[in-house]
Amino acid sequence: MPTLRYVVADVFTDRPLAGNQLAVFTDGREADDATMQALARELNLSETVFVLPPSEGGHARIRIFTPATELPFAGHPVLGSAFVLAAPMQLGEIRLETEAGIIPVALEREGARITFGWMSQPVPRWEPFDRADELLGVLGVESALPVELYHLGPGHVYIALQATEDVAALQPDFRRLARVTDAGVNCFAGSGARWKTRMFAPTQGVDEDPATGSAAGPLAIHLARHGRVGYGEEIEISQGVEIGRPSTLFARVEGEGDRIDRVEVGGSAVVVARGEFRV
Repeated sequence: MPTLRYVVADVFTDRPLAGNQLAVFTDGREADDATMQALARELNLSETVFVLPPSEGGHARIRIFTPATELPFAGHPVLGSAFVLAAPMQLGEIRLETEAGIIPVALEREGARITFGWMSQPVPRWEPFDRADELLGVLGVESALPVELYHLGPGHVYIALQATEDVAALQPDFRRLARVTDAGVNCFAGSGARWKTRMFAPTQGVDEDPATGSAAGPLAIHLARHGRVGYGEEIEISQGVEIGRPSTLFARVEGEGDRIDRVEVGGSAVVVARGEFRV
């Protein structure tokens, strides 16, 4: 009966019991696909990571599961895994292999303690969302910008509301939402360097996500493409307040027009628990 040890980290926060929870099984070699999915369902966090030996030149390979499915890429699992794995390795940068490619994470430290990380994300592709009118009708809102779908492993749809209070007031019907799209639905508002967002993904087993790293990079692209922020400007994103898990994400994108050269998403994380399963 193999013993599978895991670490729980709160990601996109610098204090415990906030941010987005993540379980990292630091040695996933004894778990097959079905066991990985069953453990992710048992823990019932937004995502659970299983660490495996590298095969493409990275420091480690990670597989990412929601309670319902495996994802090729997700932001808070990459950042949280970087904090967990790089701490004992004393690395300034860790390179994590995902199904979406190798993701480098540059780490900032105070002494031996990691305090912040910047991950370089893949550049997504995007297109108009073909069921925009239906989606807006389900939510009962209008969008101040084109409703577009970004593909970055998980898909994300973006809806621009007029005010942060409008974002806070949303009360989606998750069953109706799931019938319109299997992508994450991101509703956001703000100005300048500060933005508020909420992300709903009921088909992925996550009705509302406390912090969505895979959505932060495309949000920065969306804002830059539509002239709401300048290329190269860093934005701060608030998420998770409505579900009691306040989170802070940072993002910046370099490029011009529809040409995207680089996407970075940053934040902090703290380890809050350790445990083991015997399965």
